[in-house]
Amino acid sequence: MKMLNLFIVSDSIGETGELVAKAAISQFRPGLQHTKLKRFTHIDSMDHIKEITALAKEQNACILYTLVQHDMREAIVRYCKKYDLQCVDLIGPVISLLEKKLDEKPFEEPGLVRKLDEDYFKKIEAVEFAVKYDDGRDPRGLLQADIVLIGVSRTSKTPLSQYLANKRYKVANVPLVPEVEPPEELFQIDPLKCFGLVITPDKLNSIRRERLIAIGLKDDASYAKIERINEEIEHFERIVNRIGCQVIDVTNRAVEETANLVINQIQQK
Repeated sequence: MKMLNLFIVSDSIGETGELVAKAAISQFRPGLQHTKLKRFTHIDSMDHIKEITALAKEQNACILYTLVQHDMREAIVRYCKKYDLQCVDLIGPVISLLEKKLDEKPFEEPGLVRKLDEDYFKKIEAVEFAVKYDDGRDPRGLLQADIVLIGVSRTSKTPLSQYLANKRYKVANVPLVPEVEPPEELFQIDPLKCFGLVITPDKLNSIRRERLIAIGLKDDASYAKIERINEEIEHFERIVNRIGCQVIDVTNRAVEETANLVINQIQQK
């Protein structure tokens, strides 16, 4: 069986080129027996191209390359011709096709797909975090969170948590109820990452009454009474003062607007 020597040349980490190479090799031989794969990563200069092609000539290697910069692709073709080497461009033809189809110039910035993947997984992680530590389910999440939201019931803590999670922030939220002592972790966190959400009693009364009707209950339950709401807000104010965190009035604010206020404060910190 002939020995196969393949060079994978990339301006990023070379993962795409290696996956393509292995997929193709599997059609000829099991595993990677009698095959040498060598990755050359973060290639960003003509000198690198010259050195790699000269080495490929010495070792009788074929070259597969994923280079997003047009001049680098031209250079490797030029040197491969000079040394009579076989090479395959794995990404250039696709970039050229899309450039014509979209009538746009490519960024030619190495590693963008990896950055997109990292960004995507960071967002998924943040969303899962927000679900896990929603509504005070596990106070341990407060110490791990980027942002902590506190407030009485129906102050949009959960929608705001999810919105911020989609901006890749890990958010935990805690409902404040007079009969329940807040978790000790709430007083251990940095006050600058904690935000109290408050709403006027009249508005909260209206929201809670609508909520009771929506779930098939009478709208005169204690949960929606002004007296009860005032009691909860007083408790909320005591906790906020104890923590020393910022308070945001969400009475007439959309979730997006509140989120922007929170993000601005976090970024300033």
